[in-house]
Amino acid sequence: MGRAGAFALLALANLMWSGNWILGRALREAFDPVALNFWRWLVAVLVMAPFAIGAAWQRRAAIRRHAGLLAFLALTGVTLFQSLVYLGLESTTAINAVLINASAPVFIVVCSWIVDREKAGLRQSAGMLLSFVGVLLIVCQGEPGRLLQLEFHRGDAWILLAMPIWGIYSVIVKRCPPELRGLVLTFVIAVIGLAMLAPLYFAGAPRGPLRWPTGAEAGAVLYVAIAASVLAFLCWNRGVAVVGANAAGFTLPLLPVFGTVLAMLFLGESFRAFHAAGFATILVGVVLATWRPGVSRVP
Repeated sequence: MGRAGAFALLALANLMWSGNWILGRALREAFDPVALNFWRWLVAVLVMAPFAIGAAWQRRAAIRRHAGLLAFLALTGVTLFQSLVYLGLESTTAINAVLINASAPVFIVVCSWIVDREKAGLRQSAGMLLSFVGVLLIVCQGEPGRLLQLEFHRGDAWILLAMPIWGIYSVIVKRCPPELRGLVLTFVIAVIGLAMLAPLYFAGAPRGPLRWPTGAEAGAVLYVAIAASVLAFLCWNRGVAVVGANAAGFTLPLLPVFGTVLAMLFLGESFRAFHAAGFATILVGVVLATWRPGVSRVP
């Protein structure tokens, strides 16, 4: 796969994840963070099982050899990261959450340096900074003074804590051997992560009568399970394998852009000049950070 195709997959992952952040905030009254994360991955495992369980069984020797690596990926990417995000979305605003999420590329660069001694170049750093400016344009609606009005919520700290955890996951996932990538990798780490979540879920499960989710709540869980879990992780893992964690991280500012577009489509918000300016600035920053002239394919 060429770099262009890899970046298309990374952009698609961000699109699907943007819906997850919106629904995570919307479902805060229906599910506690661990419960939402547990049901998300339970449904995801059930969806993947018919397609992945046979291949996983054939690769069981490789899975045993790399059990420690897979468990670490499950802990960071499945159990901790998303539980912290859902926990943060309980008590912070959407604006704060999007702004903090834009810091993820910085943490990926830091984690790459700590783990692999991989440094970001001047062009990458400039692109990352430009993308962050684009995010600021959107969240402050083109008025810098609005940033001074942001209130720091307890949830902000949880989401900020989730960012380096995602950085570590993105750096480590590229160490998986080729035979354990794709659907098999997503399925295996989902199963392990679900096993880690299960004790937390059942320990905190309500002791009273069960409340069945509404149709809309069930549909939202299906989305975060299939689109934001299975499909998005497949796209992200493949993209990271091709271009590396640093370059992949520079596409994360697309997530708040997609979130803005989804809000306009489904919430009826109008498209204004600051949306256009922020969107253009983020795209220029992503291209600046990820474009490598004369390179079309990566082994």
